[in-house]
This record gives sequence, structure tokens and C-alpha cells, in this order.
Amino acid sequence: MEEYQEFFRIGQYTDGKAMTGCTVILCEDGVTGGVSVRGGSPNTRDTDALKSENNRKFVHGVTLSGGSAFGLAANVGVVEFLEENKIGRDMGITFVPNVVGASLFDLRIGQSDVRPDSQAGRKACEQAFSGQLFQSGNYGAGTGCSVGTINGEKNAMKGGIGLHTMRHEKLWVTAVIAVNAVGDVYDETIGKIIAGARKPGESRVGFSEQLFLEHYQNEQALFDGNTVIGCVMTNATFSKAKMNKLADISHDGIARAIRPAHTTYDGDTLFVLGANQIEASFEAVSILAVEAVRQAIVKGTKAATTYGNYLAYQDIEKNS
Repeated sequence: MEEYQEFFRIGQYTDGKAMTGCTVILCEDGVTGGVSVRGGSPNTRDTDALKSENNRKFVHGVTLSGGSAFGLAANVGVVEFLEENKIGRDMGITFVPNVVGASLFDLRIGQSDVRPDSQAGRKACEQAFSGQLFQSGNYGAGTGCSVGTINGEKNAMKGGIGLHTMRHEKLWVTAVIAVNAVGDVYDETIGKIIAGARKPGESRVGFSEQLFLEHYQNEQALFDGNTVIGCVMTNATFSKAKMNKLADISHDGIARAIRPAHTTYDGDTLFVLGANQIEASFEAVSILAVEAVRQAIVKGTKAATTYGNYLAYQDIEKNS
């Protein structure tokens, strides 16, 4: 059992036919939350409540979903499930869960008219409470993910969802990231782009930055519809203001793994949840968080499998 499972439950709903899904991170007792939105095209729910100056003290769930703006409906099922299980703020008349979320654009893969709804969110919660093992790649919010879409879907590659935990003695940080970037995925441990934009007749991958530069006078959207979204969990104890700062710094992991990161066409959003179990320096947690995000991105990309024109790293690597 990984350390995060003592405080957090993760569940995933996957529609392999429509190629979409959602991933939920639940914390029954409530934890301190933060968020940072760096992309230019976000789809989010309740992020304002996590601002340091606002009243929201605890978070009970995070929903990561496909389906673009429509996929935010998955949050409704999560809220209803938690209320029925008496998880949330006890208001006397009912329990009100604090659930935040973000969605990514996956409508060009599979069936565009099928998106995660409240039932999808509910099913993901049921899986979380059933002890479902986390699956990387084409699962949950990662089901319809793609990367390197700047050169069109025929020259893009398959993204996915990944999880990675970093540890130092009693301190741990776990990141769950759905990789759906306009740009390319870079693995700095091998110094190589492992997935991204392709060009016809070229065996190598990774042309996103070059294509952006080639089209530098094009002010129109080159290829809309992406977004890297995720959640970082830790057992460290921080104030809400510090959690928001940690969310901000955690985006460094995206910047180290995605080229280019945080574009106008991505809605890159990271939530951070702190279980408030141990004291730790902010710098130590930040170092682990950035690396956890980076490695979760690489893992999710490497675990993805080919769907249609969207070739996966596994197949590119096999044939190289």
C-alpha cells in the first residue's frame, strides 16, 4: 500500500468506447487545499473557494475529468455520493462536501457527444471506496488524452494519466497528472522527447516548439483543445496560503516535462492537498512535489496505448 492511501482514496471511471473518463481523489476527513491555474484555457470548478483570502477551510474531493466544459458535470455525482455517505461539512440538515475540479478537452477522440456526467463521477467514487488499484495510461481522466496536437490529430500522439510518489524519510508527496498537452513530453532522465508532434515522413517526434516558431505571425488558434490537469497530495502540514504557493511551484514539474508548457491553448491546472500529519520545510516539500509531477507526466505518457491515429510512446519506441 502506498503512503497516500492512508489519507486519500483514488477512483477512476473509464469509458473505453467513447474514449473519455474521470478520476477522483477523495479525503473523507477533509484536508487543506490549494490550486494554481497556469494555462490560458482552463475549465475549472470552485477554484475561487481555494484562494487564501476566502473561507473554505477544507477540501473533501478533487475531480479530474475529460469532456471539456461538459465534463465538469462529473463533479455533481461526486458531491452527491459524498453527501449520501455523510462526508463533508455537517450543516445539521445535511452534509455539504467541498469538491473542486478541472476538466480537459478530449472531444476529438472517440465519441464527441459522450462526456463524463454525474453518473461517471459517482462510479469513480464507488471505485475509490472499493479499493480500486490506480491504473496509468488510458484510464480515468487520461482515457482520451493526447499530446503534440499543434500539427493536427493525424500527427499527434497519445497521452494518459500517471501517478508517482516521492519520499524522504517520513515525508511523502504523490502526484496524479492527466497529460493532454498541446506540446511535447520530455523525459529529462534520458534527455529525450518521448511523445509529441510528428511530421509526415519523419521518424523522430517532438516538433511543437519548432512549429510554434514557424507560425509566429499566426494569431489564430493553431490547435485548440488540450490541458494538463492534476492533483498533488502530501502528508505535510501547511496553511492554506502555503498550499496555494505549493500548487504554484508544482507547475515547475509541468515546465520540466512539457515543451512548451502553459500555452494559450492549454488550461493547465494543479490542485494540492495536505493531510496535515507532519511538520516539514516548504522547500523540502516543493522539491518532492516538482519531481513527483514531472515523473507522473512521464509515467502517464509511457503507459498510454495507441488509439486510432494517436500513436503511443510504446509503439514509437518499439519501431525505432
